[in-house]
Amino acid sequence: MKHRFLASLSILVVLSLMSITVTAQAPAAAATKAGTAKAWTPPRTPDGQPDLQGVWANNSITPLERPKALAGRALLTDEELSVLKRKAAELFSGDGDAAFGDALFETLLTDTQKFVSRGGQTGDYNQFWLVERDWDNRTSLVTDPSDGRIPALTEPAQQRQAANAGLRERPAAGPEDRSLSERCITFGVPRLGAAYNSYYQIVQSPGYVAITMETIHDARIIPLDNRPHIASNIRQWHGDSVGHWEGNTLVVDTTNYSPKSNFRGANEKLHIVERFTRVGPDTINYEVTVEDPTVWTRSWTAMIPLRRSNDLIYEYACHEGNDGLAGILAGARADEKAAEEAPRTGSSR
Repeated sequence: MKHRFLASLSILVVLSLMSITVTAQAPAAAATKAGTAKAWTPPRTPDGQPDLQGVWANNSITPLERPKALAGRALLTDEELSVLKRKAAELFSGDGDAAFGDALFETLLTDTQKFVSRGGQTGDYNQFWLVERDWDNRTSLVTDPSDGRIPALTEPAQQRQAANAGLRERPAAGPEDRSLSERCITFGVPRLGAAYNSYYQIVQSPGYVAITMETIHDARIIPLDNRPHIASNIRQWHGDSVGHWEGNTLVVDTTNYSPKSNFRGANEKLHIVERFTRVGPDTINYEVTVEDPTVWTRSWTAMIPLRRSNDLIYEYACHEGNDGLAGILAGARADEKAAEEAPRTGSSR
């Protein structure tokens, strides 16, 4: 399985705040929002569709949500961006643990080194697998709301989140207690995470677009004839996707998710609208609008610039190499056995 990992902007922002004074100056004109559409006409397929075909990568280093330390700042200055790149080269040129995910920002503010070196804990990925990052000045992928943050959870969603946290803390009784990705079922649609096999292949034919993800080779075949969604009692892991063109933008509307699906806590009430706009020879602006009134207090939108890749979609041998799941379950059974034997031996772990 080919691994490609994200060195998160979050850890680097901490170091930039240590190294330079944050200023309010505007970045240079050349470093504006990633993928800002210019007057560019995409090529066409033989049947006249805007040509989106090829392999496209999400290797963006921009965090999904704007770090709280950068509240009110949609863009970094060119100087700050330069510092981040230098610090990335310093941190990740060796063979230490991988660093990815922007949820660790608050921890990093108080103890950066604790994250960079975890004191020999097992389970860390190696920095060897990192690929070149895709940089831009933005401080969040979230474009709406304007604060760059995902809206607050509804009260029922907060209660469900607290209940699920309690379940995750207990040992897994079986594979059904683990996530869909750990069980090699699906990484879900849409998938916003970057740099872990986050490559997509788009193939077009008259009346259809097919999108295949490298992870677990999840695939969707999307009709473009404005047909209605399937009956509401039919539920699918990836929902039911129907599409149409709005000018040069492919618009994909998805409903009918399974109650067993999971997109950041949302499932059967989830409604997703994706927009794919090719804004240059090597860039597709991928915009995702998320709505579920049972989970969030309002809808929200993120934009990811997908970059053309010369790579292919590689085999993702998930089940064949899924030793992690077996190890997790074996560890849970070992802990249970040790707990049962402790009273008899008079010892404790």
